[in-house]
Amino acid sequence: MQTRNPILDEFAKLSTSAMGLAQAAGEEARAAFRAQSDRVVAEMDLVRRDEFDALKAEVAALRAELATLRAAPIKAKKPQTGTSTDGTRLPDAAG
Repeated sequence: MQTRNPILDEFAKLSTSAMGLAQAAGEEARAAFRAQSDRVVAEMDLVRRDEFDALKAEVAALRAELATLRAAPIKAKKPQTGTSTDGTRLPDAAG
């Protein structure tokens, strides 16, 4: 036979309410922490992920280009003999 005890019923209701309140407080604390961390990150002027990836790809391309330039043989230019001009004279002040 089952009897209803009002003290146990009230204790069960109180426990249920306390658990609901604890869950709501946890969610509120989580939301407050998230808002605070978002504000701090916004003030830090951090780079976005897509900008970082684009810059990373550009640096990789530049490194590859630099490696090919370093591997290419350097051809020294031979000095040309003769005059440094084409033989024409510049007009002087007398005309």
